[in-house]
Amino acid sequence: MDDKLNLNPPPILERITTATKKLGFSMASDDLTGSLLRTLAVSKPAGTFLELGTGTGISTAWILNGMHDDSILYTIDNDEEVVAVARHFLGHDSRLKFHVMDGAAFLDQMHEQQRFFDFIFADTWPGKLTHLEKALALVKPGGLYLIDDMLPQPNWPEGHAQDVATLIKTLETRTDFRLTKMNWSTGHIIAVRIG
Repeated sequence: MDDKLNLNPPPILERITTATKKLGFSMASDDLTGSLLRTLAVSKPAGTFLELGTGTGISTAWILNGMHDDSILYTIDNDEEVVAVARHFLGHDSRLKFHVMDGAAFLDQMHEQQRFFDFIFADTWPGKLTHLEKALALVKPGGLYLIDDMLPQPNWPEGHAQDVATLIKTLETRTDFRLTKMNWSTGHIIAVRIG
């Protein structure tokens, strides 16, 4: 089985990828991650989704491609330049709500909205390497929390491997989530709240 064959990416993805390369943005999710996001999104009809780390909208496009018409996606990023690419190609989708702000500030604002999201993709430091507890508190019972880049990446800063190891250990010890670690693509963890 070739997991890169016949991925059937969202039709808009090629244009977003071209704009992303032109901008020089190198932190976008890969197609395997996108395919996984889309597949998991299908499992949450009428779902409320959160993406921490919009970037240029590559993973956003995959999530939207799997979401039902009655779902909503909040996507957060603090870099207006990269978000402008996502807005240009995806801004017409009424299911999508952009927030150009720091992910940590967004999570701080949401502190009273416990168990609000059916699906969280944390693709930036806030909600993954910082503010983890605040992000996990927002996951509904049966809701998904997904992170990528758990395998060494060329753009990791010095010392990041230890931060990732600590994060994995923290998630492994939780009793309120069940998780699967996937040594695949960039390395993923999928966690589901059980109560």
